Amino acid sequence: MAEPFVVYGASGSGSVPIEAVLSLIGVPYRVEEHAPWEGKQEADRLARINPLRQVPALALPTGELMTESAAILLWLADAHPQSRLAPAITDPKRPAFLRWMTFVSAAIYALYWITDDPSRIAEREEDHATVKARVFDRVAHCWQRMGAELQPGKYLLGDELSVLDLYVATASRWSPGRRRFYEVAPTLADIVRRVDTDPKLATLWAERFPFTEGWER
Repeated sequence: MAEPFVVYGASGSGSVPIEAVLSLIGVPYRVEEHAPWEGKQEADRLARINPLRQVPALALPTGELMTESAAILLWLADAHPQSRLAPAITDPKRPAFLRWMTFVSAAIYALYWITDDPSRIAEREEDHATVKARVFDRVAHCWQRMGAELQPGKYLLGDELSVLDLYVATASRWSPGRRRFYEVAPTLADIVRRVDTDPKLATLWAERFPFTEGWER
């Protein structure tokens, strides 16, 4: 019997939407906790899995390892079409789906490599707060552009939940936080709240990204 999927990730991280997808499609998986931002020892422990020392990563039942959150989400949705978590290749919504999945990954998610450790680009500690503030301004601007260009329905691409909704619902909780997200992308606010309160995801959110008091910041 093949081994289940193994998610290398951490609570509140980019592994959460992947765990949500695996839960929704109903395949067995287990999580190995790795939080590389907690220090060099933890990052070095992760290096044996992903030399970039980043999560998430996903070990497939075949033994192959995938990295890059958007790629993993796309593959899971396409490999399990019965889940209806992505528009089919012939669906008119497919181009927009691919565009915005890539946008979230490249224009928003990638910026957290800087804010997790501003010394990666700014040597002087006194500059770190400014670097983070400007990066978060850029994140907010990107959410604003996404909100301005999408014409959502019940969900971001229409009436069906997709991995894009799960991706955005997770990433929009990171700094600069949901309150600013609601301000800059008000047309997307109801969608992410709908994903937050989806009863099929209640257990997952409670365990992996709980809505603690003041979480919206």
